[in-house]
Amino acid sequence: MSSTPNELKKQLTLAGLEVFRIQGSRVCLADRVRENLIMDSGVSAVVGDPPLVRFIVRAQASHFPGHTEEKLFGMARKLAVASQERGYREVETAVVPIKDPGGGPKTLDTWYEVSFEREVQPASLVDELKYALGVEKNANAG
Repeated sequence: MSSTPNELKKQLTLAGLEVFRIQGSRVCLADRVRENLIMDSGVSAVVGDPPLVRFIVRAQASHFPGHTEEKLFGMARKLAVASQERGYREVETAVVPIKDPGGGPKTLDTWYEVSFEREVQPASLVDELKYALGVEKNANAG
């Protein structure tokens, strides 16, 4: 198994996965939105023995006006119910303000994110990452 994030990045790239960035011990995968645009998919492989697969689900406050923080986290958690049955466990929550990309002080929206992880055998890492890439990541209104 890969012992460093750079070694893991090479392994995942050879397996046909697109890497967005390395963040500490995590190799974050990309989501190709268009031919010339890639974004963070919210899925990463975490170097370890055994390795971990991690993904983030979210509810966006602007899609659910008037909802409480706990209700927004609950909507995000619903996206991972099938994944929890598959062995994923909740490891972190975060409230992420989305600032004006023009650099202004205005907060445009707020994401309520819940992170899930699962240990995997090295031989099944790529298949499990492909599963995680397929998980719906954003709660939708009604």
